[in-house]
Amino acid sequence: MTVQHHSFKVKNDRNKPIFHNVTDKVKEIVSKSSVKNGIVVVFSQHTTCSVIIQEECHDTISDGTKFILQDLLEIFDDIIPKCIREGQYLHPGPEHIDVATKELNELPTWSLNTDAHLRSCILGRSESIPIIEGKLELGDFGQIYFIDFDSVRKRERNVHIQIVGE
Repeated sequence: MTVQHHSFKVKNDRNKPIFHNVTDKVKEIVSKSSVKNGIVVVFSQHTTCSVIIQEECHDTISDGTKFILQDLLEIFDDIIPKCIREGQYLHPGPEHIDVATKELNELPTWSLNTDAHLRSCILGRSESIPIIEGKLELGDFGQIYFIDFDSVRKRERNVHIQIVGE
């Protein structure tokens, strides 16, 4: 049995939640691993990001977001509104903003991402996918998306891949 870890980076270059389709990259990593039967875990260490498996959608809105993924964002807008001001949610409180600005040199507005934390909690931060005969069991239309819900600033994120198998 082998255990392998890989990682790569994605960028959020917009001030809105962004979906990175990482399916091809994960397939490439699994293919190079030589694991024929096992499991691959796609994981986010970031508490404002999620990993999901969703159907391929061929239609997009004007910024390139797939319809099914935009639908997800719009549902979240209804149940977890975007954090736009201090006091809208309990988090971030004054102590958190003080620590973030003084110890991490962040702008106070960067802490206004409570919606991203809550959305990530609901969807989760990882997916486990069986590897059977060297191929990911995603079905006919399954795609792996790394979602960065934190839209308060542009940043780079780490996507972690753990492969276990033989």
